Amino acid sequence: MTAQEIQSIKQRFGIIGNSSLLNYAIEVAAQVATTNMTVMISGESGTGKESFSKIIHQLSPRKHGQFIAVNCGAIPEGTIDSELFGHDKGSFTGATDARKGYFEVTDGGTIFLDEIGEMPLGTQARLLRILENGEYLRVGSSKVQKTDVRVVAATNVNLLKAIDEKRFREDLYYRINTVPIHVPALRERGHDIYLLFRKFANDFSEKNRIDPVKLTKEAQDELNKYKFPGNIRQLKNIVDQVSLLEINRELGITELAKYLPNYKQNTMPSISGNYSQSDSYTDKEIIFKFLFEMKRDLNDLKSMVLELAKNPSDIEQIVNSRPDLFVNQDTKLLEKSNFNANSSQENQHSEEEISKVEDILHVVEEENLSINVKEKELIIKALKKYNGKRKFAADDLGISERTLYRKLKEYDLEHL
Repeated sequence: MTAQEIQSIKQRFGIIGNSSLLNYAIEVAAQVATTNMTVMISGESGTGKESFSKIIHQLSPRKHGQFIAVNCGAIPEGTIDSELFGHDKGSFTGATDARKGYFEVTDGGTIFLDEIGEMPLGTQARLLRILENGEYLRVGSSKVQKTDVRVVAATNVNLLKAIDEKRFREDLYYRINTVPIHVPALRERGHDIYLLFRKFANDFSEKNRIDPVKLTKEAQDELNKYKFPGNIRQLKNIVDQVSLLEINRELGITELAKYLPNYKQNTMPSISGNYSQSDSYTDKEIIFKFLFEMKRDLNDLKSMVLELAKNPSDIEQIVNSRPDLFVNQDTKLLEKSNFNANSSQENQHSEEEISKVEDILHVVEEENLSINVKEKELIIKALKKYNGKRKFAADDLGISERTLYRKLKEYDLEHL
């Protein structure tokens, strides 16, 4: 596909940017549009995945058919089957009339299933049947219905991880992931960030009949460095705030920084480590993951000290087996123990040696307790921030809902 053709698609669907990652995603979407293949669009929340589903529909032979976008995470589990597949009259309490589902309404068209990772397992089984042979059953009916619908799915979660956690069907994953399209995060698009800033500023200016805001060169550079965890949606909100509240229509770094949440943390160098490119960590996520890792190491250390309590003469062997656990702690702990391994006999240890082992154990237990307290405080703070909405709290903490529920039970916080 030529650069001119890609630019034409951008203009038609209102896509701003020149990033090579963005251009490649558009090119794949245009190529797959002419087929009937199922498409999986992945990307973080706020990157504009729905725009790509519209590209696929409008450039396909189905463009004159119905297009429906469905947010699977926004439909309650008890009603999602009825919404997607319809129901017969009297099939459940309140079903006073028969109802057509989205798959029946969009026959011959395209259905966009956003946040498909939030779809219940029972609904996933029904969807798999449609994808394989175009058949489904209305809720409360035994009559097989036929439909010819193209499915475009999207997710902002790692479906392979969801499969491991038994939250997503593996057979459905491979059925919908025929052609994957990855929409890049805003922070991966370089100078596209300022292009979008100008677009949103001009839109606000035309709508409210005021001069558009501009940024100094230094402020532009800082804007491009910001990580934007909320992606395009967050950038638009920031531009609207700046356009409304700032009297001076040209902003420098100081003025801009007021509207960038966690500005100092977000502009710091990224932490190195064995993380895949698909992983992106906010500061809260890094802290929370660090707490979990630290707690695990402390538990390991505690186990070793318990072993040491049984056999103080083996201290050198135990320390050498996990030296990483004793870095910066060996002086504090081992000097305190000051064992004389050569003078001790098997199962015969002085009261002084046993006392020193107990001292080490006490230090480890205190450290472990402090980690638990911090972990509990973070969970309580996140739940209060989102008024008890556990899904949002789990997202902010950088953990799955399943892990959050387990932690609530562990810390007796289920009432929150």
